[in-house]
Amino acid sequence: MIAKFAPQLINLFATLILLLSFAMISQRRIVTLINLFMLQGAALVAASFLLGYVTDNHELYISGGLTLVLKVIFIPWMLHRVIRKLNVRWDVETLLNVPTTMLVGIGLVILAFSLALPVSRLSSALAGGSLGIALACILLSFMMMITRSKAVPQVIGFLSMENGLIFAATAVTNGMPMIVEFGVALDVLVGVLILGVFMFQIREKFDTLDIHNLESLKED
Repeated sequence: MIAKFAPQLINLFATLILLLSFAMISQRRIVTLINLFMLQGAALVAASFLLGYVTDNHELYISGGLTLVLKVIFIPWMLHRVIRKLNVRWDVETLLNVPTTMLVGIGLVILAFSLALPVSRLSSALAGGSLGIALACILLSFMMMITRSKAVPQVIGFLSMENGLIFAATAVTNGMPMIVEFGVALDVLVGVLILGVFMFQIREKFDTLDIHNLESLKED
């Protein structure tokens, strides 16, 4: 019964991931931004588990489990803990206002679907048609990293981009090799820990998380 509606469910989860990416680029409250990232991770977990069940690929269960532990539980908990310690709640400084951001985001989605269409036609995977959505999520996350001036939203943008990369690999190939999955998970974990230390150092030095202050550093 589930297998019968699997393509529709995969498209539903893919659409949810894309909508959450749009919500993230327009969101200025950091606490809500972390929660949206957590929901995006949960949608990715659901898509991985569903594809694992339909394709009988047990590696996708492990991939989904890693995403659940890292992206839904551990990393959001750690980010909430960081912003409580740093007393950060708002990220009001962006290079673009919300309407302009949404218009640029729509343009990136159109571009992503245009680029992904030829590849999607060649893919025989169950979720191959969702490649455009995965690429759109990557571009939207990259845009969020560019247009935000605070360190915390940029970290979340980096992590959301990694969500898009995992979903793209899952959509086109029904999952990456497990050794690659573990390598990516380890890189993400180490990267987040390093970025956490980086944020504390910025706050200690400048009493703010605005990375533009780094431009004032000059060599003696």
